[in-house]
Amino acid sequence: MTGPVTVRLSGGAIRGHRFDGHLSFRGIPYAAPPVGERRWRPPAPVVPWSGVLDATVPGNPAPQTAQSFADVTSLDEDCLTLDVTVPATPGTGRPVLVLLHGGGGTNGSAAACDPRRLAVTGDVVVVAPNFRLGVFGCFGYPGLAGSGTFGLLDQRAALLWVRREIARFGGDPANVTLVGVSYGALMIGAHLVSPTSAGLFHRAILQSAFAVMGSTPAHTLIPGVPALPPRWLPSAELEQFGAATAAEHGWVTPGGDPESALAQLRRVPVADLLQTSAAFIRPAFGGPVLPESPEEALPAGRFHRVPLMLGTSRDEARFFVSLFADLAGNPVTAESYPRLLSEAFGGAADDVAARYPLDRSPSLVWARICTDRAWARPAWDLGQTIAAHADTWFYEFADLDAPPIAPGLPAGPVHASELAYQFDLPGGPSLSAAQRELADAMNRYWAAFATHGDPACADLPAWPSFGAGHVQSLAPGRIEGTDYRAEHRLEFWAGMP
Repeated sequence: MTGPVTVRLSGGAIRGHRFDGHLSFRGIPYAAPPVGERRWRPPAPVVPWSGVLDATVPGNPAPQTAQSFADVTSLDEDCLTLDVTVPATPGTGRPVLVLLHGGGGTNGSAAACDPRRLAVTGDVVVVAPNFRLGVFGCFGYPGLAGSGTFGLLDQRAALLWVRREIARFGGDPANVTLVGVSYGALMIGAHLVSPTSAGLFHRAILQSAFAVMGSTPAHTLIPGVPALPPRWLPSAELEQFGAATAAEHGWVTPGGDPESALAQLRRVPVADLLQTSAAFIRPAFGGPVLPESPEEALPAGRFHRVPLMLGTSRDEARFFVSLFADLAGNPVTAESYPRLLSEAFGGAADDVAARYPLDRSPSLVWARICTDRAWARPAWDLGQTIAAHADTWFYEFADLDAPPIAPGLPAGPVHASELAYQFDLPGGPSLSAAQRELADAMNRYWAAFATHGDPACADLPAWPSFGAGHVQSLAPGRIEGTDYRAEHRLEFWAGMP
């Protein structure tokens, strides 16, 4: 039976849609719109509404411009909404997964992934919030309370909404798993150490997190991009950078006081601010939301001790090298390869070249270097750091025949390719029977972890913990342990820049 379905929340009633197998509620406000004077302020409570609010269409994505990897444009700051997906069969006390989308910190939305298969297969409730991105989520300025943490505060507000409201959808507010994909996974690194997030989630899953700890050599995220510092920025440094950016663009009156400057900045058109969005994707530490950098807090054991699952795709960087080098008409060549090595690794370039000879396409060799150094090594280090204090499980998505998630992108286990197995993507690829079987197994592992804090399923291959040194390889017909350290040459990279 399909048709409308109504749920009464503390702010008023909403009307979603009942499909065969699941219920869908979309665009539910979890905080007041951060517009006008509310720009760059912590999220405020929702104003109650009368009547029944339509919850059948997605909410606005956060302000963003279209990119080569994300064809979405939005200029509307009224974006603090979330989607809820629930199995259609009646039930209470279901585990809850809160999904933080990826998109590099400038792009993405809750609507990018349809989680109905995960919800139905795992008998779980899935919540997907939109949150402020880029210059709206991580802007800083002298005198601006909360500088660099507005996106984190939005995510915390969504978790507080889950605590208040999720039982009305059959979910258990005492069993919440925070799931992050790519940039969303990086944000979980902040929530793990933020005192304001304590108790709001009980497990965490990080999928393809980028460098939660440590810096990244030049060109190893995207060819042409210089070396990247740690993904966390001192608030004082961010505030000075924000002031310099505002002055450079003429958004503030020179010599004005901070209060007047902030008033002017809140009147700058969205489209103008978005010109600088990519420069404001690093959350700031040094304030009450994030007192210290996760890079320092995590190794010291100063984080919320929740069970954690994390992993990567086998060939993460092929996505970035293909998109930003090959498809951009600037592939890695035998001539440019030595220069990239020198600029990335300095005096160690010859050692890297000896380990990674040009025995195939230079772009593919460079992608392997980038995968091993910029993705596998940081993920392994993070896993070891967490496993020293909390139960941890590690995986590698390894379907060598994974279909491309968008036209023109490479096939195989590249960055974000596992999402087509866990979710239905708008316009996404179709899967073979064997790949659908893997997709089902992955969703059951994820749901089991959300339910029990351990991915073990009685009729699926055993998955020992990372504390025992185990990495679970996920491929059609081959769910088994893999030697991740040898595959990604981590002994070698441990001594490299």
